[in-house]
Amino acid sequence: MTHPLDPDRDCPLCPRLVAFRALHRERSPDWHNSPVPTWTGATPRLLVVGLAPGLRGANRTGRPFTGDYAGDLLYETMIDFGFARGTYDARPDDGLELVGAAITNAVRCVPPENKPVGAEIRACLPFLTATLTRTESLVAVLALGRIAHDAVMSAYGVRKASHPFGHAARHAIPGRPVLFDSYHCSRYNTNTGRLTRDMFRDVFTLIRAEVDAA
Repeated sequence: MTHPLDPDRDCPLCPRLVAFRALHRERSPDWHNSPVPTWTGATPRLLVVGLAPGLRGANRTGRPFTGDYAGDLLYETMIDFGFARGTYDARPDDGLELVGAAITNAVRCVPPENKPVGAEIRACLPFLTATLTRTESLVAVLALGRIAHDAVMSAYGVRKASHPFGHAARHAIPGRPVLFDSYHCSRYNTNTGRLTRDMFRDVFTLIRAEVDAA
């Protein structure tokens, strides 16, 4: 049986996330409040992997990184480097298109305090694995943060210790799309200077060159 690429709307795998989802369906019935599916353009060559949907971002809008601060920097950069076109207006109907790219999360449901636990990351791993293995056009993967990096390593079936996370690191793993790392483009990281706009753009410069050379 082929594993689905995205969880069902009422995916039951993680009891804590199911309860949190139910709470917010009651509080905000007009929000998405469901697993957020991968968003993809045609023939994606880059897959961006985040941590999990933000409560008032993708959990509200149903589109990855849409409606929270992280999306502002991510989509600005993707547009500038040719991986998206149009105008990002923090709405799923803003007309923005991905160009040769796709975006997903290691955990598809919003977790309390944006902190999934290990069991939730493992429960969602088959969806990430299916996305990676069945998107044959991929050349590069960008992991936003250590948890996303570790999830991709697990999906690749590679020991994490052999390729440790590091900002702007490039991991060439035989038979797999090249993995690039970046600190997550969260408000906290940018406000504290852990990640600057130039640092993020430097990673995309590497990715653009990798994709163009393939």
